[in-house]
Amino acid sequence: MNKTDRLLAILLELQRKDILRAEDLAAIFETSVRTIYRDIQALSESGVPIVGAPGIGYSLMEGYFLPPVSFTAEEAVALLIGTDFVEQKFDTDYGMKAQASRRKIEAILPESVRREVSQVRTTIRLLAEGKGTNHTEKAYLEILRIAVLDKRKVRFGYSKKMPEADGNRQSVRVVAPYGLVLLHGSWVLIGQCELRQQLRHFRLSRMNDLIMLEDSYQLPVDFNLQDYKQVDDRHINVHLKARSDIIDKLKEANHFYMESIEEREDGIHVFLRVRHPEELLSWILGWGADVVVLEPESLRERVRTEVEKMLKCY
Repeated sequence: MNKTDRLLAILLELQRKDILRAEDLAAIFETSVRTIYRDIQALSESGVPIVGAPGIGYSLMEGYFLPPVSFTAEEAVALLIGTDFVEQKFDTDYGMKAQASRRKIEAILPESVRREVSQVRTTIRLLAEGKGTNHTEKAYLEILRIAVLDKRKVRFGYSKKMPEADGNRQSVRVVAPYGLVLLHGSWVLIGQCELRQQLRHFRLSRMNDLIMLEDSYQLPVDFNLQDYKQVDDRHINVHLKARSDIIDKLKEANHFYMESIEEREDGIHVFLRVRHPEELLSWILGWGADVVVLEPESLRERVRTEVEKMLKCY
């Protein structure tokens, strides 16, 4: 990045955030603190009202606003594809805002850039994964988004794929929602569950009768959604062997729990890690005789039992 581009980028960062230290800017632009000092001086000398406080950082004087900036064709394409994604995967309100943003971006582009953007976009199309986000999930997403911002608890019925310790799959949860994550094309709520008294994950697709409560909550000071990592409690290893001619299909399937695929002389060996082996039962049966369970023995026996039940149906 040359100096001119960096100066503009620093100005945009200062406009976007209330205050930034020289060390923060140096990390963002991968340069030295000394260079940032010189850049700040250059911006000040050019008339940009930058306020600096020792030990605190730099900020723009209140009321200063950078005039609209121009986009390259590549930047415009990136933004427009982003609006396509938001329209497909977010709730209705944000979908409408995405449409409005797309029209505004297209309206301010110079004619030459607009033509180039149009040409590029004819070669790129964003399709939602699978069936996409359905109407119910989008409605729930909007409720949860508001609940997260307003710090209000929610209540909903929840259907688990595997039974809990008490043997039940269905339960009613009251949750303090901390954030929303789009994981493998599915929206997931992360929040403190009152029933389990711990931080839990809930797929929106398994919720029903979602309502926002009047009860408020305080977000823990040490919780940051961007830094949050789920505790990995998948402690059971599963070893499968598959026919060599379906390796491409296995790779395309890209199962969430898949750890690795190895090509060996006797076939393709697939390694997965799960909480409950039964979570893979339907997936394994879907491959028919092309996939065989090697370990654990309990899963081999479970597959045998299920196949015997299927044979009785025929």
